[in-house]
Amino acid sequence: MRRTSSTTEPRTAAVAGTVLVAVLAGGCAAMPDSGGIGKVELSQGTVDKNLQVRVFPVGPVKGAKPEGLLNGFLDALTADESYDTARKYLTDEAAVHWNPDAGIQVLEANPTPRSNQTVTDTDTSFSIQVPGKVVAKVDDKHSYTFSGGQLDVDLPFTFVREKGGEWRIAKLPDGLIINQTNFRNSFRQVDRFFYAAQDPSAAGTTAVSAQDVLIADPVYLRRRIDTLTSAAKAVVAGPSDWLSPVVRTAFPTGATVDRVTVDEGRVAHVVLNGVELGNLTACRQMATQLFYTLADQGKGQVERLELKNPRGTGCQATSLDGPVNGPGALAGDAAARQYFQRAEDGVLMEARDTDGTAVRGPLGKPQPNKQPALGAIAVARDGERAAAISGNGHQLYSVALSDSASTMPEPLLSTPPRPGDRSEDALASPSWDGRGNLWVVDRDPQNRRVLMVRGSKVYTVPVDGLDGQVVQDLKVSSDGVRIALVLRNPAGARSLWLGLVVHGGTREAPTVRITGLRGAAPLLTEVASVSWAETDQLLVLGKENGRIQQLHYISTDGSPSSEASLQGGESMASAEASEFRADSPAQVPPVLARRASDGQIFRLINSQWREVNPNLRAASFIYPG
Repeated sequence: MRRTSSTTEPRTAAVAGTVLVAVLAGGCAAMPDSGGIGKVELSQGTVDKNLQVRVFPVGPVKGAKPEGLLNGFLDALTADESYDTARKYLTDEAAVHWNPDAGIQVLEANPTPRSNQTVTDTDTSFSIQVPGKVVAKVDDKHSYTFSGGQLDVDLPFTFVREKGGEWRIAKLPDGLIINQTNFRNSFRQVDRFFYAAQDPSAAGTTAVSAQDVLIADPVYLRRRIDTLTSAAKAVVAGPSDWLSPVVRTAFPTGATVDRVTVDEGRVAHVVLNGVELGNLTACRQMATQLFYTLADQGKGQVERLELKNPRGTGCQATSLDGPVNGPGALAGDAAARQYFQRAEDGVLMEARDTDGTAVRGPLGKPQPNKQPALGAIAVARDGERAAAISGNGHQLYSVALSDSASTMPEPLLSTPPRPGDRSEDALASPSWDGRGNLWVVDRDPQNRRVLMVRGSKVYTVPVDGLDGQVVQDLKVSSDGVRIALVLRNPAGARSLWLGLVVHGGTREAPTVRITGLRGAAPLLTEVASVSWAETDQLLVLGKENGRIQQLHYISTDGSPSSEASLQGGESMASAEASEFRADSPAQVPPVLARRASDGQIFRLINSQWREVNPNLRAASFIYPG
C-alpha cells in the first residue's frame, strides 16, 4: 500500500487553451464557455473514479492553416483514446511511419508553435518549430526520467498542402509532446514487478540469501485505455534500462500478452502467447509478477490471477501464495517497530505509545566507565541486532539485542583518528539491507569510502559516476539492490541520488559496487535525511534553493509521488518512514520525526504531528533498516 498516491488528488487539466478542474467523485467539473477543439464529459468508467475529466479528440477542421492544424494535433495527443484521430492530421505516409510510442517529452508549459514566416495561398510547404523546456522524459519502455526544465528543445514540424488544398503534417518527431499538467491528467504511474537478481557471492550465507523478492519498477501508462492490459504488457516486455542490471524476469523472450480480463469475482485472467506454461514453478513465477503488477494499481480490482496460454495450460497466483517473495518481503518482521535513542545517554529504546522500553543487551544501558554516548544506531531488519557507531565516530559495532549479550563486542571496524578531525569526518549512516548486509559511510577526508560488512568481513564498495561529489549518507533498500545516497558537491549542496548495488564474485571472494547513479530529486539542494517509505518510494526531508525545508515523497524514478509536499518539515532534524508493506492505509506505520531545536519526537498521524511525550528527548527516532 503506497504511502501516497497522486491519483487521489484533485487535478487541473489544460485542454485546448482552457483549464478544466477535475474534482473527486460527488463533485463537479467547471466547464469552459469558450475554447478550442476539446470536448469534456464526466467519466462513467470504474478504472479511475478519482479523475473525472475525459478528453475526446476532434479531427482537423477543413481549411485549417498549419499553425491551427498543429495546435489541433498537439491537443489530440492528450485524448483518452488511441492515436487514430491524431493521425488524421498527418499525410498518409507520415501516419504510417510516425511512432507515438517512441517516448514522451514533457514540457514545462503548453507547447507554443513558432514560425519565422507567414503562410500564403501559394505555399505548398511550411515549417513550424515547437520550442520548450523539457521537465521530464518517458522512454519507449514507459520509464520516467526527471530533468527539471534543464533541457531546451526546438522540435521541427513540416507541413505540405495536399491535392485537395488541405494542409497536413508531413514530417514530425516520433513520440508525444505534452505539457506537465496534461501529462499528469493523461498518464498515471503504475508499478510493474521483477525479481531481484541473485547474489552469487552470498549463496548459503544466511537463511534469506537466496530468497526471491519482487522489486517495483515504475512506469507511466495511459489512464483510461485498458490500464490492466497495458500494465501486463509492460511487465512482460521486461524491466527498465536502469533497473535491468539488478533484476530478472520469469518471462521468456517472445512472450506477449494476448488479453486481460477481470471477472465479477475479482479474478484476473491473463492469456499469454509465445510461452509454454507446463513448468509449474516458472508459470507461478510469471503469474506472481503479473498478480502484483495488476493488484498494485490500488483499485481492489484483482484478488487472484489465472495465467494461461491459448491451449489452456497455466497456473494461478494470489497474495497468499507468495508472501515470502512479494514486494517488501525482506523488510523483516520488525519493520513496523519504532526505536529512539535517549538524548541524555544514547540508550536505545523501543518506542511505545507515549514512552519506551530499553532494548535488551548493552545498547539498552548507558555506556560504562563514563564513556561517551554512542552515535548513530541502525536496527537490523529482523530486530535481532543493531549496528552502532562509537561516540567518537571511529568504531563500528554489531550488537545483539539479547540478554545473552552483556557487554559491547569487539568493533567490526576501526578507523584512525586524525589531527584536526571534525565530528562529521568519521563513520556515519549505518544501514541494513534485508539479507543481513550492513552498510556504512566513512567520511574520512583522506579515505572517503562506502563500506559493506558481511558477517565479520568488511568490503570497500566502489561508487561509479560520483563526478567530484562525495557520499555523505546512505540508506539501502530491504531488497539490497537499490541504495539511496546523499551526495555533497564541491559547493556544499547535498542532493539525493539513487544507485544500483551489483553483487558478483564468489562466496570466498565477493565483489560489490554501486553503479547507475541518477538524481532522484534534482530540485532539492539541501537534503537533511532520507528513508525508504515503500518498495518504490523514498521519504526525503529537504529543501529547494531559496525555500523552506519540507517532507517529500519521491518515487524511485525521480518523479514526485504526490501533488504537494508534506507540510511541517521546517523545524525537523530528521524524518523516517518504514518499508513495511501494509494492506490498508490504516496499517501504514506513521512517519517519525525529531525536532532540531530540542530533540522532541513526533509521529505523523492523520496528517497531523503528534508529540510522543513532551518529556522525551531523543538523538534519533527510527525504524529498522
